[in-house]
Amino acid sequence: MTKFIPIAQIVVSVVLIGLILLQERSSGLSGIFGGEGGFYQTRRGLERIIFGGTIVFAVIFLGLAIAQLLF
Repeated sequence: MTKFIPIAQIVVSVVLIGLILLQERSSGLSGIFGGEGGFYQTRRGLERIIFGGTIVFAVIFLGLAIAQLLF
């Protein structure tokens, strides 16, 4: 079990990095501080799936990090 956690954490981190890089640039904090597209835009379609997947994989990564500390 303890050898599975670091491998799973590496895989989840690579997927999480990919999902973050696929998101639009103006949807983050840069849009708040005068970046491109200074208006609120709802996420639709694939953009919404990528955003939800980013949240899910971030929670999984956090859970794996806590599990690695406990075990």
